[in-house]
Order: sequence, then C-alpha cells, then structure tokens
Amino acid sequence: MPELPEVETTRSGIEPHIINQKIKQVIVRERRLRWTIPDELDILTSEQRIKVVKRRAKYLLLELESGTIIIHLGMSGSLRIIEDNAPVQKHDHVDILLENGVILRYHDPRRFGCILWTKEPATHELLKNLGPEPLTDAFNSDYLFDVSRKRSVAIKLFIMDNKVVVGVGNIYANEALFAAGINPNKPANSISKARYEKLVHYIKEILARAIEVGGTTLRDFVGGDGKPGYFQQTLNVYGRGNLPCKTCGKLLKEVKLGQRTTVWCSHCQH
Repeated sequence: MPELPEVETTRSGIEPHIINQKIKQVIVRERRLRWTIPDELDILTSEQRIKVVKRRAKYLLLELESGTIIIHLGMSGSLRIIEDNAPVQKHDHVDILLENGVILRYHDPRRFGCILWTKEPATHELLKNLGPEPLTDAFNSDYLFDVSRKRSVAIKLFIMDNKVVVGVGNIYANEALFAAGINPNKPANSISKARYEKLVHYIKEILARAIEVGGTTLRDFVGGDGKPGYFQQTLNVYGRGNLPCKTCGKLLKEVKLGQRTTVWCSHCQH
C-alpha cells in the first residue's frame, strides 16, 4: 500500500501539471472502488479550477472553487499525468481532463482506493479524527510521550495509529523503530521520554529521506511521472526477516503484529 512518502511523491509529481487548471470533464469508467464514486462528480467539478493540491495523511486533496476531491490510492492505486493521449488500460478507472490538455488518470487494479467529493474536508468522516502530520512541529516528543501514557498497546501499533500520528505505515514504522533501537513489541506507555525523542527524530528523518528518493516500490507503486521509488534499496529490516542484521549480524526476527509483518533485531532493539 502506498504510504505517506509515496503519496507525497505523487502529490509533488502531479501538482505542476494540474495546479490552477480548470477541469473540463471527468470520465468515470468504473465507479465501484472502496466507496462508490459519486454519480454527480463530473457535474460538480466541471469548469472548476484546481486551486490547491495537498496531502492529508495518505489522502490527496484537490481543492476546487466549490469543494474538494478526496483521493486515496488504496493498495494498488496510482495517479499518472497523461499528455500524449495514451491508450486506456484495463484498470484505468477515472480520467480528469484539464483545460491545458493534460489528463490526470487514476489506475487501480484492486479497486481499494477511493475518489470522493466534499464541501468541508476538515469535517469529512475520513479526515476529521486524524492525528498530526509527522513532518510538522505538532508532532514532537512531548506530544507523543503524553499521548502514550495510558496506552499499553505495542509501540509499533501505537505509532501506526492514524489518530496518534498520520502516515507512519508499516514499512516506515519498522525502519524507524530499528533506527531508534526500540523493540516493536514494547508497550507504548513503558517507553521513556528520552527514547521518544529519539523515535520522533528517526520517524521524521526516515520519512523525509524516503520522500527525497520517491518513496518505496515493493509491487505496484509508481509516482505521478510513472517512475518507481528507490527507498527500498536502503531498507534495514522491512522485508528482511531471517536475514542477518546489517548492524550486528544476528538473524532478524519476523512475526505478525496487528496483522502486519514486523521485522526487528532482538540484539539491537530492546
């Protein structure tokens, strides 16, 4: 599933091509995504200018003059900029045609993503209860330590909770906990403030570095330009279960934690 760096990479990739452009038409070939695409989406957005292209958690928000298109890429979705009238492929479900001739094309083989419309994104059911963005000052060790005091859940699940902080998905939670030397099974309320300072630092550093190289391509992800991300080349633990730790050489452990694959080093993380 595309995580925060992949979604941010998509946002920055499509923005120069679509910002301040009017939508001429929305062509929907398949409405049955995770939630049904509204029948009236074409009418609501026609002749509306895209004023802002931003990201909130893993959602892309195209702010128009009278409302906002909410896009989630799900597990296999991608947005591509089409400038040469490329043929429509099997899983190209939506085209947003712009006045400059560019097409913003939504491709999603598994159809777990969504394209929705709202007049008030801040109060929309998908967005209203989200925690702070990890790359902002609102996400800091004081905040994370305070929120954790009554939470006995495993630290990995804690930092992956979108109500605590958004966008720290499975790949980057594994990597940040390894960098901070914290066992992913450790209860969130047992971790000291000093260790939270270290964890916050590495969450920010790893996410920022992943954005710089275009995210992580494990299966389906490509950015808005159709190119893959390269952060997977620097992964220390994710996807490396039962392989030697790059730091100490001991075999990495791998288990399911909250239904997600968790890899860590029992020697380096405690």
